[in-house]
Amino acid sequence: MFESRITRYLEQLGTRHQLPLEVALWNGTTVALGDQPVVSIALREPAAARDLLRPSIASLGEAYVEGRLDVRGPIQEVIRIAQALAGERIVPGRSARVGSWLARHSRATDRRAISYHYDASNEFYALWLDAAMVYSCAYFRTGAEDLATAQTQKLEHICRKLALEPGQNMLDIGCGWGALAMHAARHHGVRVTGITLSENQHRLASKKVAEAGLADQVEIRLQDYRDVPGEAVYDRISSVGMFEHVGLRKLGAYFQIINRLLKPGGVAMNHGITSQDPESASVGLGAGEFISRYVFPDGELPHVSLAIKEMSAAGLELVDAESLRHHYARTLELWSQAFEQRLDEITAMVGERRARIWRVYLAGCAHAFAQSWINIYQLLAVRPLEDANGVNNPLPLTRDKVYR
Repeated sequence: MFESRITRYLEQLGTRHQLPLEVALWNGTTVALGDQPVVSIALREPAAARDLLRPSIASLGEAYVEGRLDVRGPIQEVIRIAQALAGERIVPGRSARVGSWLARHSRATDRRAISYHYDASNEFYALWLDAAMVYSCAYFRTGAEDLATAQTQKLEHICRKLALEPGQNMLDIGCGWGALAMHAARHHGVRVTGITLSENQHRLASKKVAEAGLADQVEIRLQDYRDVPGEAVYDRISSVGMFEHVGLRKLGAYFQIINRLLKPGGVAMNHGITSQDPESASVGLGAGEFISRYVFPDGELPHVSLAIKEMSAAGLELVDAESLRHHYARTLELWSQAFEQRLDEITAMVGERRARIWRVYLAGCAHAFAQSWINIYQLLAVRPLEDANGVNNPLPLTRDKVYR
């Protein structure tokens, strides 16, 4: 019988790996894979057992999202056990990129992908982000800060790296709900143009700007980065948590646009998630497949070396690179904790399926950054300015001002 096969498989798995897991079959049979289980998986139908026989993070995540199985226990323990089960089926070689990326990343497909991810509702994000709704990696000086403090530190960290000065023009590509644009205007006296493809973000960010009394300094546009007009328009350009949506084949054109829009002697920062694979393959064990299907349609992560190569080829000079991997692991941990604390409220708002997607995504990404499956870099670059003294840039000789 199929049930007997599953039971034997689980018993053998428990012999090889003592996991704090109990599995309950649809017929009531339970198998413990270790002493004192802290996680329980309930298979609701025989199809879920097939997911368990061929486990990957993609197949297990799909089974949970689609309701073929239920889980109980701390979500981080669930993710660790999913990794252990998926590790049973590791196949040597690289993870393939997901999907036919040659046909991706037109204006229309990018707009649909952004809408899918960001337009769930502003209220949904407000339930588990900090009060300023900063949806990117925070910056921890001690690791003990609360999320709001760490996010404010991140905004200031970026502004100091960019060496903002009053009266400068700044472009914020993928401005989210406007936190960086408002921080730069309020605390550094710059004029900021923020652009986003999300209608929900555009609407709420514009409202926040007006309520903060910053409408004379900050403009939020519903605009594709490829449609920003002009040449040598901005003194500073920031792009935070956006270039993951650009696409590997589009990276060169993306950095060329930044170079075109930046004034000679101007400074740009690209803050984005990167692959740990030198060939820019997707996250292994099926995690990349799950994210591509359920969370970030058309998202692609370049290795940092590819990002630097394309940035340099576009005419920008890299002057600083900083990995924030540990910072993002902590950020995602705090987001996941906030999500778990308000899970019932979130489920009532967006439905069980979407709530399950985001439970897996946030906890899974926290685990992925902690395990160094993926990374995140702040890449600081200048558009070179040539004069009688050579090729110069406006940044200080040291990082003292950033870390003072």
